[in-house]
Amino acid sequence: MKYLIVGLGNKGAEYENTRHNIGFKVADKLAETMEVSFNTTNFGWMADGKYKGRRVLVLKPDTYMNLSGNAVRYWMQKENIPLENVLIVTDDLALPFGTLRLKGKGSDAGHNGLKNINEVLQTQNYARLRFGISADFSEGRQVDYVLGTWNEEENEKLPERIEKFSKACLSFVFAGINNTMSAFNGK
Repeated sequence: MKYLIVGLGNKGAEYENTRHNIGFKVADKLAETMEVSFNTTNFGWMADGKYKGRRVLVLKPDTYMNLSGNAVRYWMQKENIPLENVLIVTDDLALPFGTLRLKGKGSDAGHNGLKNINEVLQTQNYARLRFGISADFSEGRQVDYVLGTWNEEENEKLPERIEKFSKACLSFVFAGINNTMSAFNGK
């Protein structure tokens, strides 16, 4: 069985440690856990690993957040990965910092990366793992906030949260979405 786990983010050093790039950070942790490296490839960087006998492709798209759907579709088609074996890891303003929410389908909730994936795949029926970044910004400052860096308190807690999200991704691969939702949601 093959799985595609896509960490959403933006390429470039100026975005590396921003809230919007948490998907890339989780993808990096997954690759580290499976002891594989990222290689430059079509539509981004790919780490190709194994977990409990299952092949896991971890993708960090280089298309920028708002065009992530092209990368997801390309790799699903190239590797013949069914939609139910795809997991998108992304940030979420509606959740408190570090909150984990896994869902099997749903709306884009105003997230441009998910909106593009929905448009390109012509469906909302794919798994998404949302990382809460909270909404601690004043009116009209959303872009500055999501493209801003973590505060000191968040930075202290980030390694533990990224580890938890990485474990949830691997649970999705081995235990399936329902068991993973029961074990990880809200934790």
